[in-house]
Amino acid sequence: MLAGDEGREEAHVKDLTLGIDIGTSSLKAVVARPDGTVVARRKLANRIGFPTSERMEHDARRAWWLAPRRVMTDLSRLGVAEPTAICVAGLVPSLAAVDGRGRPVSAGLLYGDTRGTVPAELSTMPVGRAPELLRHLVAAEPSASAYWPVQAVANRSLGGPGAIDVTTAIAMSPLFDGSSWDVRYCAEAGCLPENLPEVAGIAEPIGKVGSAVLASGIVDTLAEQIVAGAVEIGDVLVICGTTLVIWVVTDEWKEVPGLWTVPHTVAGRTLIGGASNAGGMFLDWATKFTGSAPGQTNPASIPVWAPYPRGERTPLHDTALRASLIGLELSHDRPQVRRAAFEAAGFVVRQHIDLAGIPARRVVATGGGTSRAEWLQALADCTRLPVDVAAVPECGALGAAYVARMSAGLESGFDAATAWARVGRRIEPAESWVDHADDRYQMFQRLVSGQQPVAGHPAGAGEPAVPPVARSGTGFSDN
Repeated sequence: MLAGDEGREEAHVKDLTLGIDIGTSSLKAVVARPDGTVVARRKLANRIGFPTSERMEHDARRAWWLAPRRVMTDLSRLGVAEPTAICVAGLVPSLAAVDGRGRPVSAGLLYGDTRGTVPAELSTMPVGRAPELLRHLVAAEPSASAYWPVQAVANRSLGGPGAIDVTTAIAMSPLFDGSSWDVRYCAEAGCLPENLPEVAGIAEPIGKVGSAVLASGIVDTLAEQIVAGAVEIGDVLVICGTTLVIWVVTDEWKEVPGLWTVPHTVAGRTLIGGASNAGGMFLDWATKFTGSAPGQTNPASIPVWAPYPRGERTPLHDTALRASLIGLELSHDRPQVRRAAFEAAGFVVRQHIDLAGIPARRVVATGGGTSRAEWLQALADCTRLPVDVAAVPECGALGAAYVARMSAGLESGFDAATAWARVGRRIEPAESWVDHADDRYQMFQRLVSGQQPVAGHPAGAGEPAVPPVARSGTGFSDN
């Protein structure tokens, strides 16, 4: 909810900025002071639709068009001063068909929609799905006026143009070729480049909402990165959201098979990592079988999940993978299975760190999942690293609020954003758990690879080897 009392107290403050982050499972909005202090916040749930195991979508009219407007109404009712500037962050890639006013006339297709195929050369890159999303939308809504991602729809709903920033456009590559919409991919989908949104620069002002400057928008994970404070070599930014995002900070450009390498917003720094399906979506699914609260567990006796009910992104890049749970014993009950789910998310983080090959010094955790203490503790135990939890979990919205300041000319670049990063608390690894978690991580690695036997059961000795991760039609699924 919006912090009503805080909002009334801060109504007189100048240069407040509003950041809106439209994520997979919710919209988060924060109003921030010039020093990054949050004076009001709002959260609205988004319902994720899975009509089939291959589809993933939003009610775009509700989540992308109406929800941003509702935030503005709520701010006005609470007496919060009109912000100086506004910026919308959003998940990528996403796409919906819209009418002449920019209102969605279709579902909003999301990054997890796996219908169709992508070129082999793009299958392991953080791009490639946008042409398929566009093709499906044009086929379903051929008379639509345009096809826009969430940032464009939200910008138009607030009263600005249906434009996006260049980082959002790049996240739609190869549909966007780095400078413009690709004519060939548009033609293959059955539309024209003008049916896609205008592209503006990062933090470029594109219009006004009342007297507030409206920024072009930004990718949600980039917005998180700006204000999270993971800037030193060996820092590991972990975004605990519906999708689990892991970025290891280094000072070299190194490409690792299966992972992504992208520039940091801090000069001289690079990020190596990626996005995994072992985040909140998996944890919500897995723990619905285990009850709502953790119970007493033996650190030495926990099963191991392969956390892929909808396939995996980095580092496996296989949409056909399905979940498996091994090592179950008669002594196990719901608390052990529950702990195993959170450990699986921790193991995926450790897997990315190991593959990146950068000695890690700490984890910086952001996102809505940081409210789940058992997730944070498992993350510390499974990586053997301290976990510094961001004081503001809505870092995507906070980063958008900072970009809004840039669009209003109140900041000249990203450098000052590090002052907005604040640690709320630190979680240390539990000594009674880490050695046992190490053993299970080795089992996790063998389970994922499907190539090695369970510890204590040598291959060729007549004992069962660890089965390979289940694929579609076997094991657990999300249907």
